[in-house]
Amino acid sequence: MKINLLSCDAQRPDKKAIAKCIAEISLNINASLAHELTDILVEGDAVDIQVGDKNSGSTLRALRKLDIDYEIIE
Repeated sequence: MKINLLSCDAQRPDKKAIAKCIAEISLNINASLAHELTDILVEGDAVDIQVGDKNSGSTLRALRKLDIDYEIIE
């Protein structure tokens, strides 16, 4: 499943937690790339990630918990 991370609405986004979440839920993203994508997301640009379908419910819950707006592409 492909997800477009649109924005992070938290007043003080926890960049470490967001990067860790991205690295854990995505299929092919390591910690270094997750930190780069987190910086891009917090600055206001959208980020596309590929996640496994089997964990889609917990993945979406984790994103909502971090106040990340998303849209499901596929």
